[in-house]
Amino acid sequence: MAGHCWIATGVDDQALLLGYGILNHSFFEQNSIALVVVKENVRRRGVATALIKALEAQCCGSKVFTSTNASNMPVRGLLDRLGYIESGRIENLEVGDSELVFVKLIAS
Repeated sequence: MAGHCWIATGVDDQALLLGYGILNHSFFEQNSIALVVVKENVRRRGVATALIKALEAQCCGSKVFTSTNASNMPVRGLLDRLGYIESGRIENLEVGDSELVFVKLIAS
């Protein structure tokens, strides 16, 4: 199934790519934020938050999933602030660094 990519651009310069996010249904046919990438020099300025909220707004259904490495504390903090809860753990994708799965229940 095809995914969708949303981009974040500069306010004053629409050609300036700040980041992007991908939403698809590859996780057990559920809404899944597969990837969010933000340029290093604009991190901690709300770009990832805006991308995730835009992706959530595109979801049909009552929940959305995403994941990150257990060691990725900045993303884990962001997901916590946005109302995501830990929903599972996958071992052995990367040695010594579990993949944590998160879910957010979306108001319909």
